Amino acid sequence: MRVLSLACALICASGLALHAQDAEVPTASDRIANGEGAVLRGLDRVAGTSEDITLARGGEARVGHLIVMLEQCRYPVENPAGEAYAWIDIFDTRADEIIFSGWMIASSPALNALDHSRYDLWVLSCITS
Repeated sequence: MRVLSLACALICASGLALHAQDAEVPTASDRIANGEGAVLRGLDRVAGTSEDITLARGGEARVGHLIVMLEQCRYPVENPAGEAYAWIDIFDTRADEIIFSGWMIASSPALNALDHSRYDLWVLSCITS
């Protein structure tokens, strides 16, 4: 609390106090953009091979017996090469069910990862044009 009080005193003394109602909040369209597609990397752990997969928004591709479907890919406008957030659905043809549905984040692939014994898949980047 003492550090917070000191910081408040310094800001107030400098005359630079900023009130929440005076701050302009950027809209979502100012901060993020929707990509045309995404680049993913698929790894087959048994065969020891990996491949890069380019998917258009709404498209699908096969990785072994998995079907990977890209719903959307978003990226920060200020740094399009630095981050990607992709909504992905993964269908396992052998189990006849969707085994993954959600956001994957390029900078933190383990945060919401595909849990499969043979295949690994992660997002590399969004396609911006």
